Order: sequence, then C-alpha cells, then structure tokens
Amino acid sequence: MIYLIGLTGNIATGKSLVGRMLGELGAHVIDADELVRDLQRQGTRVYAAIVAEFGAGILRPDGEIDRARLGAWVFSDPEALRRLESIVHPAAGRAIEAQISGISQVSNKNTVVVIEAIKLIEAGLSRRCNALWVVTSGPKAQLERLMRTRGLTEVDARLRIEAQPPQSDKAALADVLIENDGTLADLREQIKRHWAAITAARV
Repeated sequence: MIYLIGLTGNIATGKSLVGRMLGELGAHVIDADELVRDLQRQGTRVYAAIVAEFGAGILRPDGEIDRARLGAWVFSDPEALRRLESIVHPAAGRAIEAQISGISQVSNKNTVVVIEAIKLIEAGLSRRCNALWVVTSGPKAQLERLMRTRGLTEVDARLRIEAQPPQSDKAALADVLIENDGTLADLREQIKRHWAAITAARV
C-alpha cells in the first residue's frame, strides 16, 4: 500500500524544490506541471481544446502553445483562468491517477508517492492523499524567484502572485507546513525531519 503525499503551495514558494528533496530521499514524485506541459503539446486533445477556446493567437510559430503568452492572458483575467483550468484539470487528474496506478502495481509498504501540484486542493486531489504538505514563503521571496527563474517583469510577477488565493487558505488545511523563508539547509532539515516521521510510522 503506497503512502500518498499531496504537495502544494502558491507560485514560487519552492514546492518544486521540496519535491526534488523528497525524490532524493526515495519518494516517487509526480510533477503535475510537467504532466500539463505534455498534455498541452500539439496533437493532444487538451491542445485542441485550448486552441479552440483561446484562438490561434496563443500559438508559437512552430504551432505549439506559447505558455508565456497564454499565462499572461489568464493571470490577468480570472474568467479566462477558470476556462483554462476547466480544460486542463480533468485531463491532468486522469494522467496523475494513471501514474499512481502504475506505481501501485510494483509498490511495497514503504513506497511513498508525492503529487506536486499548485492546484492540488482546488482540483480535489488532496482528498486522495494520506497527508497534505503545504509550502509557504514570503511575498518578497516569491517575487524575486519569479523574476529570476522565469524572466518576468515585476508587474507580471505580481499579477501571477495576486491571481492566487492567500497562502493562509492552503496553510490552514495542511497536515505538514513547510516554511521556505530560510536557507537551503533549513529547508532540507525540515524535509528530513518530516520524512523520518513518515518512515518511522511505516516500519
């Protein structure tokens, strides 16, 4: 029987870094954002639905979806974001379930699977998990990370941060709260401590 961790947090809080650390400790990590990128590739049903909804203006010259252009649109228009999520979330949920099923067939009692998803709670996936881990970070750190890692302007970075619900909403539901405002060593120590608690309980 696998142990399923739902890992979430608002944009640029560091949840992907937490996911990598859990992977290094032995967890199977399912990256929902990576799955969504694959689902949006040219030739898929999700791609066709997104282009039908938003038009060919969101495409790059090679025909693939320009994620930056689409992101700029939906993060400045809540209704457009809702329409995009109504296309993407069901398909992503099915893809995640397929991965969990595949892992379950070869798992043992010590197998830990992490679903890393920014919309884990909103998509209903958290109800599927044994524990909900939420990563939080101060807005200044979020802004800096978005500008540094994604090359966004301060205006665009703020739009993406402000388009999401308050971090406190997710934190209130957490079984494990990870605060990512310190050093990398501080973060790693938190992860190791919570990982040890899981493994000790499953021996």
